[in-house]
Amino acid sequence: MDKIFTIIIIFSAVFFIYNKIKTWRTPPSLLNRLYQTKATLSLGFFLTAFGANLLFTPRGTIDIVVGAVFALLGIANIVFGYRAYRHYIPQLDE
Repeated sequence: MDKIFTIIIIFSAVFFIYNKIKTWRTPPSLLNRLYQTKATLSLGFFLTAFGANLLFTPRGTIDIVVGAVFALLGIANIVFGYRAYRHYIPQLDE
């Protein structure tokens, strides 16, 4: 199970860096906001996988608390990022 979380952590970190660089290089526009939203989603997956990894392999009380906080913050990022993504996609088609 640790290997799955490690792979998710690495892929989400790479996608976060890729989308963040695309955000910096794109002039302020709707496409820029879309890249920012994708970066938020990637960060959410990163935090959730990192928190779940800490929760599934606890070494102490601190790991459980930190893992729960990271998992909750990651889920919040995923939810709000998905809402923003659904908001910007129809506007991109116009």
